[in-house]
Amino acid sequence: MSDTDSFIDEVTEEVRRDRLFLMFRRYGWIAVVLIVLIVGGASYNEYRKAQARAEAEQLGDSIIAALASNRAEARAVALQEVTAQTPGGEALLRFMTAASQAEAGQTEAAVSELNAIATSDGDLPEIYRQIASFKALTLQAGILSPDERRLQFEALAQPGAPLHLLAQEQLALIDIEQGNVDAALERLQAILQDAESSADLQQRVSQVIVALGGTPEPTPRSQG
Repeated sequence: MSDTDSFIDEVTEEVRRDRLFLMFRRYGWIAVVLIVLIVGGASYNEYRKAQARAEAEQLGDSIIAALASNRAEARAVALQEVTAQTPGGEALLRFMTAASQAEAGQTEAAVSELNAIATSDGDLPEIYRQIASFKALTLQAGILSPDERRLQFEALAQPGAPLHLLAQEQLALIDIEQGNVDAALERLQAILQDAESSADLQQRVSQVIVALGGTPEPTPRSQG
């Protein structure tokens, strides 16, 4: 390699270093910011996870303390004094409060708690609302008329709804209550044949069919 070539290479290398230095001065802060964001984001995520875990543990401890009493009325009062930081935690507290109130004979208060869940806004999963509506209706068997309950259970019994089979079971019981035995048997047999029907539900339905003088049809499981 000639001295001229060597000189050119050295100059070229210097130019490259100068350009790299200038680029770093111009854009290096972007890399620094990205690193800070990545590290900071990871730290924040870990902090949020730890905070959520601590909140869940605190809620669990508070619930256990509230359930210590042997009296349902006292448990309901104690649960109402517990606070939750998330929609799911708040719904859980309302479910447990409603259960204690129902056990204590405070049906109206229990229904109010359940309806608060059913009509709540926010990020609460739909299944929570469905369960709350279902439980509220079952508690009002002696309060609402059969037609009123039928109308609301029909909304829960739509195909694809999470509790549609349980709602159909309740509709069959309303059929019986109103003297429509044939309609009840038809509905119960349909529940029995549904592939989503659980073993417990099939057993309950079969017992009602027999009590009504019918014969449970073979289920897909028994045929398989």
